[in-house]
Amino acid sequence: MKYRLLVAIEVIDFLAAMSQTRRDLVWNCFRQIAARPWDFADYTAKDATVRDVDVNVFAGFAIRYWEDFTDRHVKILEIQNADRGAMS
Repeated sequence: MKYRLLVAIEVIDFLAAMSQTRRDLVWNCFRQIAARPWDFADYTAKDATVRDVDVNVFAGFAIRYWEDFTDRHVKILEIQNADRGAMS
């Protein structure tokens, strides 16, 4: 099944502050997650609505995403430095 990748504007803003090399790495990771979201979750967390979302830790970043099976979207909701602590 092919998914469409949707990325929150806050994630795009976060990426804009990175070097081009790191940004390319992260975008590649996003594409991999979109291709096979069920293979990339390192753990599951709750969002503000208490919905389960997946978190992938990659290259020092925690990437929070949600596989919207019904709409066939993978939604990248948040990215932050992985050493920042637990995502709320």
